[in-house]
Amino acid sequence: MDKIEHIFFDLDHTLWDFDKNSQETLSELFVDLKLNNQIESFDRFLKKYREINKRYWNLYRQNKVTKIEVRDGRFKDTLAFFKIDNLSKKATELSHQYVTLSPTKTNLFPHTHDVLSKLSQNYKLHIITNGFSEVQDVKLTKSNLKQYFNIIVCSEETGFKKPHKSVFNTALNQAKTTNQQSVMIGDSFEADIIGALKVGMKAIWFNPNHEVAKKSVEQINCLSQLSTIFRV
Repeated sequence: MDKIEHIFFDLDHTLWDFDKNSQETLSELFVDLKLNNQIESFDRFLKKYREINKRYWNLYRQNKVTKIEVRDGRFKDTLAFFKIDNLSKKATELSHQYVTLSPTKTNLFPHTHDVLSKLSQNYKLHIITNGFSEVQDVKLTKSNLKQYFNIIVCSEETGFKKPHKSVFNTALNQAKTTNQQSVMIGDSFEADIIGALKVGMKAIWFNPNHEVAKKSVEQINCLSQLSTIFRV
């Protein structure tokens, strides 16, 4: 990584612990909206929601559903599975409160602040995210992460989504750097790693769950390992 001057990070599932923050939010809303009166357990609700949410995000990356369809559809489908009364009203309320509350949660992956603080002394750090613009800014602010980053590119603002080349090229242009001077770090092999490699960037796969790689690529299981790869 001798030639690297710019490090681009994904946000959700890489720095900001999406699963933990989402679970914490849904656990609160499960009680506040009295879903516990109609669904036998939060664990069962969470499992079904995650399954449906993952499907919607995959469709979103493929441009098969809109942002609004993701936000509302995942909750409508989940509550429909459990045959919840006043389905449409309850799903709309759940969606609104979730989008409002979830970004304010501040659970990060271990060593996030320590690693970013060290890296920022020797490199320019940036964010490239497929997340929705208005909530990503809240996440970065509430988690006190904004201080580390020079540019923040939300893919929807480019008209494309990772892994499309245009997202990465836009980020490189805004950072005033080249692919040879840049590396992408993210948890999604398809969106982050393949996308970065397509434009000639180096890539490091953040793989805390020890999944099997689809092709040979440098990977880490903990953010602390970045201290052994870069100058700190």
